[in-house]
Amino acid sequence: MTEPIRVVVACDTFAPDINGAARFAERLAGGLVRNGHEIHIIAPSFDKSSGTRVENHDGVEMTVHRLKSYKLPQHKTLRMPTPFGMTRTIRQVLQQFQPEAIHIQSHMMVGRFTLRAAKGMKAKLIATNHIMPENLIKYSLLPKFLHQTAMNIIWKDAGRILKKMDAVTTPTRRAAELLEDAANLDGVLAISCGIDASRFANQTPTQNEQPVALFLGRLDDEKRINVLLEAAAKLSDHSDLVIELVGDGGERENLQALANRLGISHRVRFLGHVTDAELPGIYERSTVFVMPSIAELQSIATMEAMASGRPVIGADAMALPHLVHDGDNGYLFKPNDSDDLASKLRLVLEADREELQRLSENSMHLIQSHDIERTLKIFEDLYRGEGEDAPTTMDNEPSYLLPIGRLPETLRERLNDWREDAVALRRRADALRHEALGRFGEARERLDEVRAEVKEQLQEIRTEVSEAAKRLRRKKDDQ
Repeated sequence: MTEPIRVVVACDTFAPDINGAARFAERLAGGLVRNGHEIHIIAPSFDKSSGTRVENHDGVEMTVHRLKSYKLPQHKTLRMPTPFGMTRTIRQVLQQFQPEAIHIQSHMMVGRFTLRAAKGMKAKLIATNHIMPENLIKYSLLPKFLHQTAMNIIWKDAGRILKKMDAVTTPTRRAAELLEDAANLDGVLAISCGIDASRFANQTPTQNEQPVALFLGRLDDEKRINVLLEAAAKLSDHSDLVIELVGDGGERENLQALANRLGISHRVRFLGHVTDAELPGIYERSTVFVMPSIAELQSIATMEAMASGRPVIGADAMALPHLVHDGDNGYLFKPNDSDDLASKLRLVLEADREELQRLSENSMHLIQSHDIERTLKIFEDLYRGEGEDAPTTMDNEPSYLLPIGRLPETLRERLNDWREDAVALRRRADALRHEALGRFGEARERLDEVRAEVKEQLQEIRTEVSEAAKRLRRKKDDQ
């Protein structure tokens, strides 16, 4: 076993917040803790309390330093840390913990003040960018004619901060190119946020007899959830289609009003925040996952839906085409075009059982390239200052973007083997969690043993799937 690393992860948003940046930071930290590393989180408080505490996230305990924060009046869920005394507070944490690496999750408030507090320390400095100015600008109270100027300023400021880092990463190659161009940076690494697909694996076939279209994320403007509601209203011959919206945000009241105006409020369910334990079941009962957003640098929710074996529909914008392979595991639609989205929903709603199975299997096949173990290994190397010159994840290999059609029978068999093993792992893990309520220590050790036991087998299957895809690519090239 390698030597443990002391790492501080500094976030502007962290669990229990529901958004891509918060979910990535939580699962990165959870994976690092399970790998034996010492992890401290610095993040804004999510209520009126602040200070250092031990919190349970992603199934493990970790030390979290909560900064005093206040709720932004113009946004339902975002909180802003209080800047007064923040540098001093963070410096005290760093001096006491003496991290070997500091990993900031944006150049905004907490990342910026953490860099200031770390001045003179020898820790490796890593940054992952989850920010697009489009995600923030509407809530700035600036008049619309100043939005583009403000976005240019934000990108320039990002470049100034991120140039100080030893390594800068972002979830996809397209997002890396955007960051390099907009912030005038070089050498941004494309590293998938990663996912433990076994958490969402199930053996429930995708069905459209009782159709459910699911969205999960912040209910905010750039997510364009209004386009989903408008598309559903246009499918008058599919009046049994239910829309489930998981999450909360500044647009919830507007979306509720829109559903009323469209006459579909009885078919739109606002589920709010859900627990990690509830999440796999929500994906499993859905027919299709829809991500209408125009500003996704990856989309962890879309990855979770793919791991659950659901078809996915996404706007043909930013990094969504990296996950949604049009015609293979779902469909892309023109951004902000409810007619086009309705036509793509219709393809899923009217698909036969064999076509739904094809889309489902292709989703599970593609998600294998986003294995979180590879993501964790890359970041561990970056923290140590080791690894390849340009580390990346399997989703950036040429074979990942090849058309699939229908998977060869041998590949389908291996995929089904993986699904059976993953479902068995989930059941055993769930049973041990219940047992842990009475005997935490012993059950925790057994749970770790189970994870280690199955992880090796799942990794072998992922490798076989990847090698089979490469062989298919070489065969097509030869033809």
